Amino acid sequence: MKEESLSEPVGQNLIKLISNVCFSVFVFCVLVVTVIAITYQPPDPWLESSPALTKLFTQFQNATYKTDNSVSQTGEDDGLNGSVSVQAVSALAPVISEAVIEKNEERLVNASAGEDGCQLSSEVNCSDPRVLIAIERFNLKVFKNIVFLEYQTPVVGSKAGECDVAWRFRNKKEKSWRKYRDFRRFKIAVGNDCKYKIVGAGGWHSGVNARRPRSKPGTASGGGRMPTTSAPFRDDEINDTIPVIGSDKAFRNGRYLYYSRGGDYCKGMNHYLWSFLCGLGEAQLLNRTFVMDLSICLSGSYSSSNKDEEGKDFRFYYDFEHLKETASIVEEGEFLRDWRKWERSHKKKVPVRRVASYKVTPMQLKKDKSTILWRQFDAPEPENYWYRVCEGKAAKYVQRPWHAVWKSKRLMNIVSEISGKMDWDFDAVHVVRGEKAENKELWPHLDEDTSPDSILQKLQAIIKPWRHLYIATNEPFYNYFDKLRSHYKVHLLDDYSGLWSNTSEWFNETTALNGGHPVEFDGYMRVAVDTEVLYRAKTRVETFYNLTSDCKDGVNKC
Repeated sequence: MKEESLSEPVGQNLIKLISNVCFSVFVFCVLVVTVIAITYQPPDPWLESSPALTKLFTQFQNATYKTDNSVSQTGEDDGLNGSVSVQAVSALAPVISEAVIEKNEERLVNASAGEDGCQLSSEVNCSDPRVLIAIERFNLKVFKNIVFLEYQTPVVGSKAGECDVAWRFRNKKEKSWRKYRDFRRFKIAVGNDCKYKIVGAGGWHSGVNARRPRSKPGTASGGGRMPTTSAPFRDDEINDTIPVIGSDKAFRNGRYLYYSRGGDYCKGMNHYLWSFLCGLGEAQLLNRTFVMDLSICLSGSYSSSNKDEEGKDFRFYYDFEHLKETASIVEEGEFLRDWRKWERSHKKKVPVRRVASYKVTPMQLKKDKSTILWRQFDAPEPENYWYRVCEGKAAKYVQRPWHAVWKSKRLMNIVSEISGKMDWDFDAVHVVRGEKAENKELWPHLDEDTSPDSILQKLQAIIKPWRHLYIATNEPFYNYFDKLRSHYKVHLLDDYSGLWSNTSEWFNETTALNGGHPVEFDGYMRVAVDTEVLYRAKTRVETFYNLTSDCKDGVNKC
């Protein structure tokens, strides 16, 4: 009995010891998992799919922002190196493919079963569905870089045997789901197999009878005869309207993030985008509507006057319609009007929290219930840059929504015009000169390596002679590349200046958007168009890594 009483506490102590050890291991494991959960931030799939974008927009030190302004990249450019999103595929389907054409052709054959002999006369009937089938098949064979989305019924051309037809399309290298329009003239004949065949095809926008009718002022749209001139028409797929908040109740029930103008104003466009998307990303993290100033200051590096120019409209450069569809935004003027209206008509003021420093992180504002979070950037540069909000710890949580920003559809229409006039079958070279070519300390060989003789020597080893060659460049002298014209069909942006002249579609639409005041086709627009045409080339030759061994960012920066 005595031995049993002595052994009893030993067993209890052993059990307690084992329990304590197990509990300690459990607590330690929980601690490790908690630390991992807090500190681990999975990579942003948007940026991971295009490492080039990440590298381009993260090269800054000590809050001094520097990027290569010779290219202009936005959200839709990510798709150039990635795959089409599910949203894009669903929005574009169905496309006109060989399988679709065969199905339509089979339906026509079944409908005419029992008829003997060739039913086609030598006089071409443009409205015959078999004419459209012949055109569709021809286009698929010739324009391999184009996705055809929908066709209109062909109409009579300028003489017998000619048919004009319009269609909507997108380029395979553009991963956005925007549609563009072309209309061409085709010479049609009947083959020995009793089928229509294409014996000739006109160039870009040659089928003027198939274009949309333009109504004169004071007349109904679509009324009257078909136009016979190539006067510009408005792209009715663009919706630049500014969304309104609505009632007082809707305003009061909203939650807003408002950024006051900071030191980013009048900086380069890539700097502007980096900062703007920081604000938009914080708004999404906080589940708030971002108050957006549509007025942009164009840096002097892009203006013809070489001076900063205020009062530029965001919609000149970027796709406002797409932004409205993908992010919760409200225009600043509309927001301030509704705010003042509320303050005048209600005794109870709108709850506002003013945030004086970017050092107050988005995570600290997560639980704030104020209707308006007002970030104010009154400190001296670089403490007053918007993107400072997304630095440090905040970088782990704020994801910049690159997918929300695309280039303006109006600029992209110019890109399609230029590419279409080269029948989508061209090569391109990107020639960076300007200040970099003049700076021998950072780029000792660039000037020589981008001389016409050097460029020609390099291109002859890469691009076949007499191909269409588009040159995207910041070289101001138009005749600088004349030596290449004896080997290639050279195209420069200035060759297409009619696309933004005072008789162009772009000019008319931007003037209307600008309250009747003409808009300059400025340096940033040139860079944006150059960049997009460059991306659509079959073979693309870059200055750095192709034409010169100098580093892109200067000596020892490769």
